[in-house]
Amino acid sequence: MKELDVLLERWLARHGSAATAPEITAFEALLDLQDPELARYLLAGEPHTESVIRSVIERIREG
Repeated sequence: MKELDVLLERWLARHGSAATAPEITAFEALLDLQDPELARYLLAGEPHTESVIRSVIERIREG
């Protein structure tokens, strides 16, 4: 889904170089998700169960 790609690319470009190791690991975990699951987190706002991933998702959604 193009919208998801845009969100992920934008976060990586803006925050990737300053991200902590746990944040990078969380971001990589998001990349492994299928589009429908990723859309639930990034577009629909469903909370992830893992706090570090949830934090990265919130930052991605904020832009």
